[in-house]
Parts: sequence; C-alpha cells; structure tokens
Amino acid sequence: MSELDAKLRITEIFFSLQGETRRIGWPTVFIRLTGCPLRCTYCDTSYAFTGGSNYTLAQILHQVGQYKARYVTVTGGEPLAQKNCLPLLTVLCDAGYQVSLETGGALDIGSVDPRVMRVVDIKTPASGEVDKNRWENLALLTPHDEIKFVLCDEADYNWARQILIEHRLAEKCPVLFSPAHGGLGATQLADWVLRDGLPVRFQLQLHKILWDNAAGR
Repeated sequence: MSELDAKLRITEIFFSLQGETRRIGWPTVFIRLTGCPLRCTYCDTSYAFTGGSNYTLAQILHQVGQYKARYVTVTGGEPLAQKNCLPLLTVLCDAGYQVSLETGGALDIGSVDPRVMRVVDIKTPASGEVDKNRWENLALLTPHDEIKFVLCDEADYNWARQILIEHRLAEKCPVLFSPAHGGLGATQLADWVLRDGLPVRFQLQLHKILWDNAAGR
C-alpha cells in the first residue's frame, strides 16, 4: 500500500483567510480533522468531535490542490490525535505548501515535520483543561513555532503572565494572547498587555470579525 493510501477522518476542507497567528489574513486551505480528547469551555468546533468522512492522503492533496493557495493549516478537533496526521503534514510540505499545525498542547509535538509551523495552545484554568498541558512540549519549540493563550478572565490573564515569565516563553517563539470570543473583553485584555509591557502579540480572530462567529470562515 502506498503512503498516499493512508486514511484520516476529516470533518471539512475549506478555503478561507487565516484568522490567527503571524500568517493572519493570508488565503489558506484549512484541513479540519475529526476528534479531540479535550473539552475546553470556549470550544467553537465541537461539531468536529465526531462524524466526518474518511479521506486518503491522495484525496486530501487533490482537494487542497483545487484552491489557489500555497498555505495550508491542519487543525481540528485535535489533529495529532490521529496517527496519520504526521504523514499528512510531511506530504503537504513535500508538495511545496507552507504548512501550519494547530494543536491543543496535550499531545507530543516532537515527531511533527520540522518544516511545519507548530501553533501550540497552552490551556488556562478557565478552559477546564489546564491539567492536560504537556509541558514537555515547551522544550521542543523553535522560533519557527508559536504559543497561544486563549484567556477567559483576569485570573486567566494573571496565570498566563506568570507562565510567560517563569518559562521565558517569549525567548522560545512568538507568544499570542487572545480573548475568548464572547467572554473577556478585547479592550480590557489589550489594556492589561500594555499596562504590563508583556512581550506578546495581542490578537483577535479575524474570521469571527468578518464572518460573525464562524469557526473558520
């Protein structure tokens, strides 16, 4: 059996603008894998927990190739929960795409193709999944990667600020602070970041501004 015959459970493949990270605004093909071991309080993609359809890597590459984009984001759910996510990332890089992976931070990122930009969430107390953080991932990060905190309230902010300082995260890679949509006020978070002079990038989710709370587009 060819490597391209390997299968993944896919919720959707779609073309949109990247709504987050340093690539915000870039036309991007999103591959959303089905399934996730986490249940964050603010999750906006619970529809990807179950269902989906089986695609071979060859079928995924063919569908991605229908769009005029050189950027691909593999997301979920939790993409690393499926073992064939790793060969998918590699074949996308081999095909010449610039690839990013959005992962919840609970699973090992060490085997991800080094050409991939790994965007790793650190789950805060208000997410309900803080105990699932895999802290060993922090030592694997490079300047090519990014760390993301989604913050629900002031306690989350104070906790994230402490983690930022204790682990010297800004020395590892860019760090993103985002308000949970519909929760913490964006202006309030921006004021705290400026007040404390944190070496982080404040960000809002562009797709939710443009398409009214859409998870991806």
